[in-house]
Amino acid sequence: MTTKKLRTGGEVDAWCTKCRLDLTHRIIAMVGDVVKKVECKTCMSHHLYRQPKSERESRAAARAASRSSSEPRAASASPRGGVERLTAAQRAERDQTLAWERAIAGQPSGAFKPYRITLTFGEGELIHHSKFGDGVVAKVIDRGKIEILFKDGPRTMAHGQP
Repeated sequence: MTTKKLRTGGEVDAWCTKCRLDLTHRIIAMVGDVVKKVECKTCMSHHLYRQPKSERESRAAARAASRSSSEPRAASASPRGGVERLTAAQRAERDQTLAWERAIAGQPSGAFKPYRITLTFGEGELIHHSKFGDGVVAKVIDRGKIEILFKDGPRTMAHGQP
């Protein structure tokens, strides 16, 4: 496989942050042999170079395969040997899942009330919803609304409706 040497003004495939697709981009800035800034030839937006999603996924798969063939590492260690860093959204999702697991853990199926819009629920009550599964009432918002924490996230639902 032959690859052309990248140069300013040349073309490269990259992930467009505006179009959210792998598209052809014009190189507008480089540092040494590394592409830094590109212009999308479709939407004409300028942004930092990001590898095409297909390349990122294939490299991630290769890393995962090499990791599984080597001896296992500690779950919290990152490849650089530091502590795993999570974004605020990832931390919130993890905390939310842990809260749901703590509330649901060890509860018999009889402890869950079936959800009906006509019933009134209180904070901490266990609910079984036909679509969302098992949940726990996180808070009572007002007379007609409650927030239920399900495995896939919190949902605001009606209750106590005639």
